[in-house]
Amino acid sequence: MPEFHELLHGYRRFRTEGYPKQRARYDQLVSEGQHPKLMIIGCSDSRVDPAQIFDVDPGEIFVVRNVAALVPPFETTPGQHGVSAAIEYAVQVLKVRQIVIMGHGRCGGCKAALTQELHGNAPGEGGFVANWVHLLDDAREPVADAHGTESRVAEREMEFAAVGVSIENLLSFPFVREAVERGDLKLRGTHFSITEGVLYLRDEDTGKFEAVE
Repeated sequence: MPEFHELLHGYRRFRTEGYPKQRARYDQLVSEGQHPKLMIIGCSDSRVDPAQIFDVDPGEIFVVRNVAALVPPFETTPGQHGVSAAIEYAVQVLKVRQIVIMGHGRCGGCKAALTQELHGNAPGEGGFVANWVHLLDDAREPVADAHGTESRVAEREMEFAAVGVSIENLLSFPFVREAVERGDLKLRGTHFSITEGVLYLRDEDTGKFEAVE
């Protein structure tokens, strides 16, 4: 398939151009291990790669990406808790100093949560997505009441609200809350506008988003 061949072309460019420039950095990461001080939980959307947006070197950020950049609440029921496992590893083992939730504009997962168009679908037909963005049902109600479900304004407010939900859910993890209370960990919310190429930062007190200068 041509798509995979394009990946190989990119790999070859990396080997001839990128890797030699970063060789010392990779050698250091091999000998010393990884010690990122910052975790980013972002969306799987192909347009919002945290490493590109924040222009960081290998080993600087610990990244988890999923649909709509969501953090589920803390729970101990049996299951495959991939996001929770990554948070646990980042906080308890890597001792990251900050966790950044990075939402973004034109997020398909947030739009699905807002319109609920996939609700009731079977797995494989949108059901997995619907069950996942069900995490935003409570946050959806005030957005839909104020702005409806069809406008770009409503979609953007849903994207902002989703960041807040993930931060709230992070604090439901006992070890996260304890680290925050000790001053060892900081939680931040951001939103990257694809149409503007601008990052917005969430105010901790008001929940409002302001563009980063």
